[in-house]
Parts: sequence; C-alpha cells; structure tokens
Amino acid sequence: MIGYEHYIKEKRLWNIEVPSHWDIKPLYAIGKIKSICNCTELPLLSVYLDSGVIPFSAKAEKRTNATSKDMSKYQRVDVGNLVLNNQQSWRGSVGVSNYQGIVSPAYIIVDLDDSLTREFANYLFRSKIMVGQYHINSKGVGSIQRNIYWQALKRTLVLIPSKDEQVQIVKYLNWQLSKINKLIANKKKEIKLLQEQRQAVIDECVLENTTEDNGKNQYGFSIPTDWSLIKFNGYFNFFKGLNITKKDLIDEGVSVISYGQVHSKSNSGTEINDSLIRYVDESYLDTCSSSLVRKGDFIFADTSEDFEGVGNCVFVDRDETIFAGYHTLVARPKDGKVNRYLAYLFKSSFWRYQLRKNVNGVKVYSITQKVLKNAFVILPPKEKQDEITEQLDAKCKMISSSISKITEELLILEELKKKLVYDAVTGQIDVRGIEVPEFTFVDDIHEDSDEEWDDDENDNDEEV
Repeated sequence: MIGYEHYIKEKRLWNIEVPSHWDIKPLYAIGKIKSICNCTELPLLSVYLDSGVIPFSAKAEKRTNATSKDMSKYQRVDVGNLVLNNQQSWRGSVGVSNYQGIVSPAYIIVDLDDSLTREFANYLFRSKIMVGQYHINSKGVGSIQRNIYWQALKRTLVLIPSKDEQVQIVKYLNWQLSKINKLIANKKKEIKLLQEQRQAVIDECVLENTTEDNGKNQYGFSIPTDWSLIKFNGYFNFFKGLNITKKDLIDEGVSVISYGQVHSKSNSGTEINDSLIRYVDESYLDTCSSSLVRKGDFIFADTSEDFEGVGNCVFVDRDETIFAGYHTLVARPKDGKVNRYLAYLFKSSFWRYQLRKNVNGVKVYSITQKVLKNAFVILPPKEKQDEITEQLDAKCKMISSSISKITEELLILEELKKKLVYDAVTGQIDVRGIEVPEFTFVDDIHEDSDEEWDDDENDNDEEV
C-alpha cells in the first residue's frame, strides 16, 4: 500500500507521521462530557473490549455482575456518543454507540460534534493511536486497574481527515476486515470441532468399561465390580479461597488462581498454565495460609456465567506456593495423593452432568459445597487409572496442539486487523484511490473469549 504525498511529524503522538492536510485537535475541541440521568425507560448498554458498545441483553447470560435495582443514576447514551469504561479504557474498552440507552454512572460519555462520522469515529477511538493515549493519561497502581478522568481524557489528540476520506476509509476497512473476519470464523469452527473431538475422547476413555444400565441407576450405566463409585465428600476435604477482590491483585507477589482463571480458555483442567497465575501481597502468607493449595488439589470456581462452565476447575500439578483466590472452592484428596486421572474425570460429561442438574441460579450458576459433596467419583483400580491417564495424555496432547496452532493463527489475524485499522485511521496508507467492490459485510462474532472470563479481562463488562 502507498502512503500520502506529504506528511508532518507529530511529536505529541510518538513522532508518527500524519498526512499534512489532516486536522489534529484535542478531544475537548470536538466533544463535551455529558451526564443525563433519570432515563430508566431506556435499555441498558454495555461496553466490551472486543465489541465496543452493545446492548446489555446481547451478552447478559455471560455476566456475573448484577445490575443495580436503582437505575435512576445511570447515564443516557445517544447514538454517536463516545462511551468509555473509565477503568478499562487504557485497554481499549471504549466505543462509539450505535444505540440509545443507559450505562453505569461510573462511565464517561462524550457528546461528539460532526467533525467525525460515527463509523470512522468508532474505528479511530478504538485504535492503538487512541488507546495508547488513554493509557498514558490513566492513573493507577500497576497494570490491574487504571482510571481515566475527563481532565486528562480531554487532552487526547484526535486525527481528523476530510469527511470524504473518512467515508472511504470506513468502506475500505469494512471490506478488508470482512475478509479477515471470514477467515477467523472458519478457524473458530475448526477449534470448536477439535474441542468436541477432545471431549468425546475423554468421555470414551473415562467410561470405556462402563455398560448401559437401562436406567436402573440415575446415571444410566454400570461399572465393573472392581471399580468404585465414591461420594465426592468421601474422597475430598474442602476449603475456600482468599476473601479478596480483583483490586487486591498486584503485579508481583505470591501466586494466586481465582475463578476467572479457572474459566479461562487457557486452563486445560489437567495442569497449571503460567497464564493462569496472578499475584497478591506476601502478607497473605501470614494471615490467610489456610487458603494455600498443595500439589494434587483441585481449585473449583464457585460460580459460572454459563451452563457449560459448571464444574470447571484447575488441577494443581506444582509444588509451589499458590493461593486459591476469590470465588473458589478447593477440594483436597483425603489420602494426600496426586491423581491426574481425576483431572480428566472432572472434564467428563458424566461428571459435569452431576453438577449441572443440581446447580441453582438465574443467568449465574452457583456451585456450592453441597453440589460438589453430593456428586460421585468413579475410581477404577490404580493400574486402570494410570492407563486411562496415559491414553488421554497422548490423545489430548495431539488435539490440544492442533488447537494451539489455530489459536496462534487467530492471534496473528487479530493483530493484522489492528494494524490495518491503525494504518488507515492514522493515514499511514492512502486508500482514497482504491475502488471498493460490492461485498457482504462480515462482522467478527466474539464468542466466550477470555476477555469475558478472565479477571484481568472481565472488566470488558460494564461494572454496573
């Protein structure tokens, strides 16, 4: 792609070169902060890192944070308003709204003038050139929580091409991103098929020696005579994780795994992945040592945002100092032994069925100690457990390797999209002369990404 003929170096924006005929204005010159309340008749909106501003109902079933009963202080958003999650804008949780509705009192709403088209503004304000400015203008300790306020936000610089250029940039981006989104959708389908294959393999290996029981017992199958069916609380003792919140997390300290990491897509359930580790202050070693886990423990999430997540857990396969974090229950084998077979059992449909039929909740499902205690554990002889574990290690490793490869390809495609948007909205490429053919727009359908599960990511959701 070719660039514009003439550029100027903008020192205030990391010395990037900007087309010389573009305007550059501070945000306060093209918009003003607004806060209109008592609009409770309007629908609730949310701001997501991956989706921008969308109706709350679009992802309500994936939410754990309940809405307030008194919504009189919620702020009105009109079509074309810029909406920012003041705690997560530094990560890109912003958007220009296509909807009228209301958002949390904690959010920042900017009423933009007509300098920017709505579609171009949405691309621009969510691009790296703006997110970088939100970051340096945010206040906070570490990288967990940072707040931005209007006094700093209003100084962010906004690039303003001509209206004709804005329209052409949007057309070009919609066209190119649709092609990438189509590839992304196909790769996500591949991952889903591989995940289903992995689940089938686990179920087959865990239950291979069971036989249909024609409904004589509640699970519909029988087990060999030398196998055991043991109540969960007959095999495990329980304790709770730390009574903390996300605000207690720090950049360095003692390792902790909370419910967000339990639900993370990077959690295999059979080992601890480094990406699951967060940190708390070392003082918890003196005050809350009872929440430390041992090798062989299982860290269960005590809530789930969807039915599929009921029963998710982390198997502790390390001899390290690690806390169970917030919204977690820990199951510790009474015999003190490390048993990876159980990690696979807890991923089986048999196991999940027991929990799912007993959980309570509307939208959010609660996994209590009672639910866990009343479940049963299938225990073959030790030799058979080892055989099943060895088989599953080999088979799942191959499938997981394929999933990881496709996931890496997805990350590359996502980065390509960000680079394309950045180059277009900052004028690094000149798309004025490009003829955009007729095409079918393909949006990027963001499913249950780690942004919705992971605690660092979970503030993509509106804090309502």
